[in-house]
Amino acid sequence: MTQPLSEHRHISFTAHYTGYIWYTMGISHPVFATSKGKMLAKLVHPLESWAEKFVGGSMRTTLKQRHRMIDQHLTQLIEQHPDLQVLEIASGLSPRGWNFRQKYPNIDYRELDLPDMAKVKTQALKQIDVNSPEVLSVDLFTADFAQAFQVFDPSRPLVVISEGLINYFNKDMLLQLLQAITHYGQDFKELHYLTDIYPEPVKNKLANFIWASSKLLKWMSRSAFSFHFTHPQQAQDFFQQAGFENITIVQPQQYFQDPPTNELASDEHLGDLVWMIHASIKNSVE
Repeated sequence: MTQPLSEHRHISFTAHYTGYIWYTMGISHPVFATSKGKMLAKLVHPLESWAEKFVGGSMRTTLKQRHRMIDQHLTQLIEQHPDLQVLEIASGLSPRGWNFRQKYPNIDYRELDLPDMAKVKTQALKQIDVNSPEVLSVDLFTADFAQAFQVFDPSRPLVVISEGLINYFNKDMLLQLLQAITHYGQDFKELHYLTDIYPEPVKNKLANFIWASSKLLKWMSRSAFSFHFTHPQQAQDFFQQAGFENITIVQPQQYFQDPPTNELASDEHLGDLVWMIHASIKNSVE
């Protein structure tokens, strides 16, 4: 007897893993946690524990850091702009859209991914709430990406979010993506972009190990996974080149320190494995 094909067969292994880690964090719904994700989390648990002890961080710790930083910045933007609109690109099995629609029932929050993932995510969301909006389906590197911006009201501010995405592109592709976001978002009252990024691990004592792991991830994910920047200023300059006006690089060592500091920006790479970037453009729209 032929086994039925899994609806999750087209999801990348990284999406399975991150989806399950968010579930174990208590911030996700069971429909986003797959059996493959559970298997992967169990498989790499010993390595993750070793990395947390000797490297000072792991995939799961950076997942938690980046997710919390983006969520908290998104919350701040919503508090500043109650009419904020949200477009989360490459949303995968992220629970963010579901979570924020629960917290802010009137928010216009749309998710986007490639066709197979968009279909799976839409079906999962409908299991939780039949009124959940359909996940948009376009390729970020085609002119069709413009369609995603056309579903929003340009007289209101828009925030674009990506998580666990941009290190999978080389610099040319990343610049193309950022320029597309600033181009298609140029007519909005305000345009914000929240994203995580993995800098080169130059200040880590096991930088060579992390580099080797990234090469393995590049091969396994069949992508151009790479580290783009060694210094916060390099990232700021790159985002400005793409058309953003205001860029803040947020590093966990400062962001999560106790007591917290208002001085979230630093001119130096503090050694964290992941950063968060908040880039924006403000237009005068009457």
